[in-house]
Amino acid sequence: MGRTGLRTAVVQRRVTSLIAVASALGVTAALGGCGSSAGSGDVTLKLVAADYGDSKANSSQKYWDKLTQAYEAKHPGVDVQVSVYSWNDVDAKVKAMVDAGDPPDLAQVGAYADYAAAGELYRAGDVLSIDTQADFVSQLSAAGEINRTQYGMPFASSTRLLFYNKTLFADAGLTPPESWSDLASDAAALKAKGVKYPYALPLGPEEAQAETLMWLLSGGDGYTDTVGSYSIDSPQNVDTFTWLKEELVDKGLTGPVAPAKLNRADAFAAFTRGEVGMLNGHPTLMKAAAAKGVKFGMVPMPGAKGRSKATMGVADWMMAFKKNGHKDQIGDFLDYVYSDENVLEFSHEYDLLPVTTSASEAMALDKDDADLVDFLGELPNAELYPVGQTSWAAVSADIKQRIGEAVSPDGKPGAVLGQLQRAAAAAQNAG
Repeated sequence: MGRTGLRTAVVQRRVTSLIAVASALGVTAALGGCGSSAGSGDVTLKLVAADYGDSKANSSQKYWDKLTQAYEAKHPGVDVQVSVYSWNDVDAKVKAMVDAGDPPDLAQVGAYADYAAAGELYRAGDVLSIDTQADFVSQLSAAGEINRTQYGMPFASSTRLLFYNKTLFADAGLTPPESWSDLASDAAALKAKGVKYPYALPLGPEEAQAETLMWLLSGGDGYTDTVGSYSIDSPQNVDTFTWLKEELVDKGLTGPVAPAKLNRADAFAAFTRGEVGMLNGHPTLMKAAAAKGVKFGMVPMPGAKGRSKATMGVADWMMAFKKNGHKDQIGDFLDYVYSDENVLEFSHEYDLLPVTTSASEAMALDKDDADLVDFLGELPNAELYPVGQTSWAAVSADIKQRIGEAVSPDGKPGAVLGQLQRAAAAAQNAG
């Protein structure tokens, strides 16, 4: 079955159920959104987007320029202006525009909850066609919801796997770990062979919230409980960080740089130099490691007593602002953005996972995408950051700055996690 056929089949199954529910509630028209027509008259849509490239040569501006030119050729009454900013600047740019009373029509950034809570966003169902909204991967759709209403539209996603250096493992006579005890044993053997970073544990301020969540999930818990309240200092989470400190860090198995000072980018760079035995990584590390001639393998994150039941997923978001109107034009443009062709082109360019079911199934069947299939297979079990919480930005920033203390020489995991929990609960209650 071709990619178009896949999309049609998947969407049709979901659309049928949605229409049935909608008809029962008498709201079929509302569920349909207003994305089926671009409307009449000349309209300018402004989109602010993040840059996923690492140089001018592969800047996301090129992706958007190609996409918008093709769209405008078929919609002469709509002009789409896209401004692309680095991840260091894009959130601040959008906030400044909103604060000035001149928000863009669309923004593609890392979070949506604050704007949704302030009533500034269209609901996804207000702008997207039923086909498009129904085709989002279910875990990503759910993460885009506040009070069971979707505002955040997933735009890009990824999962994490444990990378290991095949050469270093072969030299030490090792097999990839399946449990924490395996990982610790492998790390000890790598250290005995003189490997600089047996297991790289980046708990520095760049992306400590990611490494933390991967370990919390592998220990059987996470950042929140089943009702969405923060549970950072749960017994399972304290046990996880106690094990990390006692079995890896205190035994010198995480390398010469203290975890609190080791950033993800530095850990990835060390892996591409052949200095790291194991670390958690996302798809972009594959290309970087291969370019440096590093032979690597990838396995699911080990759990406390076997394979972890959940892995970490990450999504970035598209959101539509109400201020300027343009609902019909926004919806029509987004339906084009989320076509299989465009979703797959973006995913291929930046080694990311598709956010729609039909494009995911097409990727899984494409032999050219074989290196991404393992990551794709983890998506159904993925747990994302609690991005629907307006408090998450503050909580994430706090974790980045403080979690490394939990595994420091004098650190007390329970105390540090308890402090983070109290701050998180206060932020959640304030919101």
